[in-house]
Amino acid sequence: MVTLSETAARKVSDLRLEEGKPEWGLRVRVVGGGCSGMSYELGWEDEPGSDDDVIESHGVKVFVDKHSAPYLAGSEIDFVENDMMGAGFSIKNPNVKSSCGCGQSHKF
Repeated sequence: MVTLSETAARKVSDLRLEEGKPEWGLRVRVVGGGCSGMSYELGWEDEPGSDDDVIESHGVKVFVDKHSAPYLAGSEIDFVENDMMGAGFSIKNPNVKSSCGCGQSHKF
């Protein structure tokens, strides 16, 4: 199961309002690519796919496809602001065995 921190849920809600899509959910998936083999992809969805797990966390629907679900089990999505790196979503994933130097791709 994937959860959102309160900070991430607030940011997702703000972004949905800015986009004019207050009812949309957050799509989270694991895709091939990057120097360590797998990376995360976040986006908007208006409805879940037929094979999606749908999780509601702090009032935000999170859609995870069946392929990505095992890789994301137990993960928490947070939103962090850092003076050096800027702001963005961060995924704390207990299934990651190693990451590349930039932290953008992972081995599971």
